[in-house]
Amino acid sequence: MSPLEPFGARLRRAMDERGPLCVGIDPHASLLAEWGLNDDIAGLERFSRTVVEAMADRVAVLKPQSAFFERFGSRGLAVLETSVQEARAAGALVVMDAKRGDIGSTMAAYAEAFLHPDAPLFSDALTVSPYLGYGSLSPAVALARESGAGLFVLALTSNPEGGEVQHAIRPDGRTVGATMLAHLAAENAGEEPLGSFGAVVGATLGDLSSYDLDMGGPLLAPGIGAQGATPADLPRVFGSAVRNVVPNVSRGVLRHGPDVSALRGAAERFATEIQAALAGV
Repeated sequence: MSPLEPFGARLRRAMDERGPLCVGIDPHASLLAEWGLNDDIAGLERFSRTVVEAMADRVAVLKPQSAFFERFGSRGLAVLETSVQEARAAGALVVMDAKRGDIGSTMAAYAEAFLHPDAPLFSDALTVSPYLGYGSLSPAVALARESGAGLFVLALTSNPEGGEVQHAIRPDGRTVGATMLAHLAAENAGEEPLGSFGAVVGATLGDLSSYDLDMGGPLLAPGIGAQGATPADLPRVFGSAVRNVVPNVSRGVLRHGPDVSALRGAAERFATEIQAALAGV
């Protein structure tokens, strides 16, 4: 295996050159309908190709949600494979939003599906769930290091239900979410200019000053746009770690399709608002 340059270094460069915006590829049925497409393989393929055409040569990150492809079975996965490969070929980094989490050989197989360079679905990074214990992710951590890929670990998510697990207090007095951030800080120790092991932290969560978000890796921040957060919220929510935030927008951009220029215009507006929000930081 010939490893790529570490994901963190590649992401830092992409953010510096293209801005930090991440656009989701979320072809759920309601968006396909808004685009005038059928909820079938042809609609899925048209939607995905259009988003890649519009975005992959200009945004830092594209984030396909694998579930919306998996629901079509093997033909949907074939569309996902093509989308990932074409997006990466056009210069975007691809974060596969699959939220995998398991133990032992099963976790290793999930890692091989998305993080091995020879896999059809190889992506620059993968979202993972640590709630079978952070150590259960060790096969994915090891393969990510070996291949030059990255992980985004669910730490403080934007869904209201997440708090019952992530804000729970452990015997040592730390919350579960804070524990995950501490694990990631250890993974990223000494990595420059940015570690490859990031956290998913919702932009809708308000004051997070009690958490140490400055853990040396990127922070994937869903919730901007349809979920109610705005680019102006980013400095308040993320504080000194805001320089490492990858703000994710999905519906706020995608609802402007299927016109390519309209999609690009929406992404550019979000990018401009993000740049303005970060200008004074």
